[in-house]
Amino acid sequence: MNSFVGDDFLLSTATAKCLFHDVASKLPIIDYHCHVNPKDIAENTVYENIAQLWLDGDHYKWRLMRSNGVNERYITGDMSDFEKFEQWAFTLDKAIGNPVYQWCHMELRRYFGYEGYLSGANAKEVWSHCLAKKPEGFSVHELLRKSDVTLLCTTDDPVDTLVHHQAIAADGRLETKVLPAFRPDRVMNPGKADFVDYIGRLSTVSGVTIVDWQSLKAALSVRIDYFDRNGCRISDHGLNNIDYLPASESKIDGMFKERLSGGAVSEVEEKEYQTELLRFFAESYSEKGWVMQLHFSAMRNNNTAMFSKLGSDAGYDSIGSPVNIKDLSRFMDRLASMGKLPRIILYSLNPYDNELLVALMGCFQTCEARGKIQHGSAWWFNDHNSGIRNQLRSLASLGLLGNFIGMLTDSRSFLSYIRHEYFRRILCDLVGQWVESGEYPQEETLLKRLVADISYHNAVRYFGLQSFHLRGAETL
Repeated sequence: MNSFVGDDFLLSTATAKCLFHDVASKLPIIDYHCHVNPKDIAENTVYENIAQLWLDGDHYKWRLMRSNGVNERYITGDMSDFEKFEQWAFTLDKAIGNPVYQWCHMELRRYFGYEGYLSGANAKEVWSHCLAKKPEGFSVHELLRKSDVTLLCTTDDPVDTLVHHQAIAADGRLETKVLPAFRPDRVMNPGKADFVDYIGRLSTVSGVTIVDWQSLKAALSVRIDYFDRNGCRISDHGLNNIDYLPASESKIDGMFKERLSGGAVSEVEEKEYQTELLRFFAESYSEKGWVMQLHFSAMRNNNTAMFSKLGSDAGYDSIGSPVNIKDLSRFMDRLASMGKLPRIILYSLNPYDNELLVALMGCFQTCEARGKIQHGSAWWFNDHNSGIRNQLRSLASLGLLGNFIGMLTDSRSFLSYIRHEYFRRILCDLVGQWVESGEYPQEETLLKRLVADISYHNAVRYFGLQSFHLRGAETL
């Protein structure tokens, strides 16, 4: 029997163990999509205890605590850090099979040196152990160094000043490169109540008076240029789905002006606006050489009563309908026909979409870039053992796994880099199984290069990060 979260956790073959321990475990991390706050990095925030590191803003854990009947005061409320931690420990007792259970214990080992397991019965003991291990607290810079993160990309609104990114770059003490990623979701939704106010903010920060469709695009171009000057190489779009409804510039202009004057937007008009704005963004990214991330099929803020109390990203989102694959194809085809298709990463929260997206990708791969269109790593509700394996298997079956750009955290926690280790263990185990079942040759040099590329090097190449001279990328 394997030891609990031991050295060979998730590694079932000799080949898998060799690949993980000799290759994957030694590589640094690129986290090209996360939600950590750049302010915390710039100010080198110190977390006083494990509850602050684990429970503040972590809706993965909040959902489990609610499922265990924990009062909201112990989740997002005013109870003490230890009381929240204790309730989490009681919840964790019942989380067998959940990746959060495994991640927590991997984190306890890697960051706190605790080799046992956490339960409701020993919560005070574990709490005291973690406090004693680092009585002065854990700083963000220390955690990034300990996690061996060479580069991370935050998620930033077009109106963000990027002042914290500038402070990080000017400081120079942190080895981890921290880059912004352009996330223009708020400008994509004209039906939202705060849309006109947001356009006002965009107008102010861009220096462009936004009065029509053309001036909107001009303002966004100013912000794209600004992000580019501050190191941005990646955009991100969170879409419930994609509806391809092209419309003339004059029609979009009329709708936009009507909305700015306080008018309403119909469902069809909103989809037409989104189609044309998404096309504008894709063309802009193509010109800049940026990568475009498209996240689909999240059904957000299902519990409206709790949304009104806690806002978004509080644990009330779920898996949505499958991606509208025909309209996604039409959107990509329009860009390709114009020679404006950027590098794109396609994610869907609905696992039903794995094969659909990988099959569609193959229609738009070109010689311009190796693996130009990517199937994003198993995301959010799918970043568990079977979800990661399913994503890897579908990509391997219908595409080229060897060109895959690997894992991301999609997290707000500075301890979540353990998910890269979790992913790499599963990757090595899957490759090891294929080798030892005779489906792939036992060729050590080839296998090690394959695992190293997926774990790290492919991301360096894909995002064009060679100029940053990242640690571990010297051989590229």
